[in-house]
Amino acid sequence: MNKIILVIEDQPEIRKLICMTMDYDGFEVHESDNGDSGLKMIKALRPGVVLLDVMMPGSIDGFQVCERVRADPEIAHTPIVMLTARGQQSDILTGRRVGCDEYLTKPFSPLQLIEIVERLLEKGR
Repeated sequence: MNKIILVIEDQPEIRKLICMTMDYDGFEVHESDNGDSGLKMIKALRPGVVLLDVMMPGSIDGFQVCERVRADPEIAHTPIVMLTARGQQSDILTGRRVGCDEYLTKPFSPLQLIEIVERLLEKGR
């Protein structure tokens, strides 16, 4: 099982909370604070799961990161969890359209996040 988790989140305090939540059971947690570097890290690290914010600084947002991952055959299979404050039905539909596996709105339950990540990692064995 690939226990590499990549957190792409621009807010340091939220990134820290997510990293602390996922820092157990041998997970290797990596961080990025924007979509551009996050996309490069997905290609370099080949994470088991990506936890991806939608609204970020830089030239691409989370939806665009997800679209680009799904369009790249080498990394298209990477499970992506959108983790965002944008909880409108239209945002959730956009997340599904661009290919995210799960869509969690902030504030999120750390236990729910762990359950989702573990389920996605089990599927990807």
